This record gives sequence, C-alpha cells and structure tokens, in this order.
Amino acid sequence: MTLKKLTLNRNQKGFTLIELMIVIAIIGILAAIAIPNYISYRDKGYCSGAESDAQAIGAALSDYFAIPANKTFHEDGGNVVVFPGGQQLTLSNGNTVAAIAPDATGQYGISVTDVSLRCPTNYQAGNAKWSAGVYTITL
Repeated sequence: MTLKKLTLNRNQKGFTLIELMIVIAIIGILAAIAIPNYISYRDKGYCSGAESDAQAIGAALSDYFAIPANKTFHEDGGNVVVFPGGQQLTLSNGNTVAAIAPDATGQYGISVTDVSLRCPTNYQAGNAKWSAGVYTITL
C-alpha cells in the first residue's frame, strides 16, 4: 500500500459520534415530553366514550318516552330494564349501562360504568356527573 491510498480516505463525508449522540439525546427529550401527554390524552378518550354512550342512550330514551304509550321503564324482577325485549347494547370499550329508577321528583337516569378503569380520577373529580368510574345523567 502506498501512502497516497491511505490519505484518500480522509475526504469521506459522514457524521461524527458526538453529532449522532446529540441527535439521539434531542429525540429522547422530545419523547419524554410527548409520551406522557399522549397517554393522558388517550385516557381522557375513555372518559369521553362513557359520556357519549350515556348521552346517546339518554337521547334514545327521550325519543322512546316521547311516544304517549311509553310512560315508564319496564321492570324485570325488580330490576329496571333500559330497553325492553332483551335488546343488547354495544357500548364503547365494553362499558356497561344501568337505568336509574325515578327519584322523588320523578326523574329517570342513566349510568354508564367505565369498565376499563382508565378514565383519570382527576378528570372525574372535575365533573359532578362522575363518581367512582360511573358517569350518570338524569333525563
């Protein structure tokens, strides 16, 4: 080998190890900021799913009660049945629904339970309709 062949390799272009380490550190910092925000945003979606389920069922029941012949919920062995005829409800994220019998003022209610248990408690604390993973509305 000649000395000329060894010196030709000096003109190669590329990144140094320090430059690559700085880029990786910047990506790590951005990920450390973004990932917790994403998880919080995703978990709030579980809350919104339960809330939208309750609102949709409330709207359907309001439509049901708008018919003059439909005056009360049906009862099956003392349990209030939301929809008569054994219809199954498919809710988001496997949530469950229960009807609340009328109170002293005659108001019915709907409660949807977040079965995923991923709705943040600080989000629930900011809304009076949430209590221990259950979202309740009155009709």
